[in-house]
Amino acid sequence: MNASQAKSWAIPAIAIAGLIAGILDIASAFVIAELKGTGSIRMLQGIASGLLGSQSFEGGMATAGLGLAIHFSIAFTAASVFYVGSRQFSFLTQHAVASGLLYGIAVYVFMYWLVVPLAFVNAHHSISRDVTAVIVHMVLIGLPIALVIRRFSQKQS
Repeated sequence: MNASQAKSWAIPAIAIAGLIAGILDIASAFVIAELKGTGSIRMLQGIASGLLGSQSFEGGMATAGLGLAIHFSIAFTAASVFYVGSRQFSFLTQHAVASGLLYGIAVYVFMYWLVVPLAFVNAHHSISRDVTAVIVHMVLIGLPIALVIRRFSQKQS
C-alpha cells in the first residue's frame, strides 16, 4: 500500500474512533449527571462554562450545544493523538488493549490534572470521582480509540 492509500484511512479512523469514544463518554456523563441530580443540559453547560464562565448556565440549549461540541472536539483530538502516535510506535496497535487502557489513563491525567484546573478554578478531586473518571477514560475512551485505530491499521497492511 502506498503512502496516499495509507493516508486515506487516517480521517475515517480518527472520525470513527473519536465518534465512538465521544458517544460512550458523553453517555456515561449523562448517566452520572442524572444520578447526581444535575441533569444532562446543566452538565453540558458546565463543559461550556470552561470557555464562557458562569454565563454558560444562562444560555439554555445554545450553551449546552457548545458544551457538546467541545466534548466531541476533545474526543476527536484524543483519537488524532493516538492515531499519530500509532504511526510512530507500532506497539500501540499491536497491543491495542493494553495501550488503549494506558492511553485512557493518560487522557484522564491530561484532562483532570491540566485542562480542568485551568478551565475551572474551583475544580476539586475526590476518590470516588477520580476512580470513576479513570475507569471511564480507560474503558470508554482509551480502549475504543485503540481498537478502532488498530482495526484501520490492519486495513492498511
